Amino acid sequence: MVDDSLLSILVCPADRGPLVLLDDELLYNPRLRRAYRIEDGIPVLLIDEARDVDEHEHARIMAQGRPADPR
Repeated sequence: MVDDSLLSILVCPADRGPLVLLDDELLYNPRLRRAYRIEDGIPVLLIDEARDVDEHEHARIMAQGRPADPR
């Protein structure tokens, strides 16, 4: 599980914008449609490690996810 205090400061490394958390497994940037994995509770926020998300997955993430910044 990713700590809420860590989530409150995490941003996308590509555009420095907020991320959406999905099931403690994925951080998602809806603006760029890029997904970053979380391994053993540690976000892997490397641009080269991110993956592109298609329209169907984008809709699913946005319906299930929550903003990573709990403020």
